[in-house]
Amino acid sequence: MGKKRDNLPEGDDGRTIVDMNVEGMPWYHKPSPDAVFGGSSKDSEKVEMTREEQRAFMWGAIKASLLVALVFIGVFFLFILFCDKIWFQ
Repeated sequence: MGKKRDNLPEGDDGRTIVDMNVEGMPWYHKPSPDAVFGGSSKDSEKVEMTREEQRAFMWGAIKASLLVALVFIGVFFLFILFCDKIWFQ
């Protein structure tokens, strides 16, 4: 990190919102491979989910996929209804 400014404008807490390290700019430097994938594996520790968290995660994924399936079935049903009542008359 660079040095922090002491005289921040009002409403500025000093956090970086967008990384301005853009390819093609004169100050661009290639990030290390560790930075691209979220840090080195040595420093990060694996977080295990509990049984309840796994169930909640799976139930959320099932609900989301059922919602998508129901939307597709509903659109298909409305298309068949449209074809039957309006288009093929």
